[in-house]
Amino acid sequence: MRKFATVADLQADVGKEIAVSDWMMISQERVNQFAEATDDPQWIHVDVERAKRESPFGGTIAHGYMTLSLIPALFEAVVDLPPGKMSINYGLNKVRFPSPMLVGGRLRGRFKLLAVEPMDGCVQSIWQMTIEREGSDKPVCVAESVLRKYF
Repeated sequence: MRKFATVADLQADVGKEIAVSDWMMISQERVNQFAEATDDPQWIHVDVERAKRESPFGGTIAHGYMTLSLIPALFEAVVDLPPGKMSINYGLNKVRFPSPMLVGGRLRGRFKLLAVEPMDGCVQSIWQMTIEREGSDKPVCVAESVLRKYF
């Protein structure tokens, strides 16, 4: 866990990789639950037998947006921003899904601090958040995320 006591501590680490999360298993059950919650039951995600027969990946894959949705949990497990009233995900500047996340595989997050900007009542930080799949050279998700911590 990388803890930042102050905004100055955060500013001192701009440009650095801050943390790497533990590996997380992506199960078919989790993918099915995401498909149900988002009304996105495309066969490439939920039909194991068809995906084995017809997909170029040899099995089901996680939704790109599912991998994106795991970023806050992966981030909060390894980065503790300076104390304040609340934190919000302000948005994303860019998101890409360079390779598929195969169901049954593991992923982890890699977090690099790109910028820190004190603002009225908060500090805004911009992070490169890279989600890696174990055994793959290409990430499954790369996002530039904007976080705000309010004081």
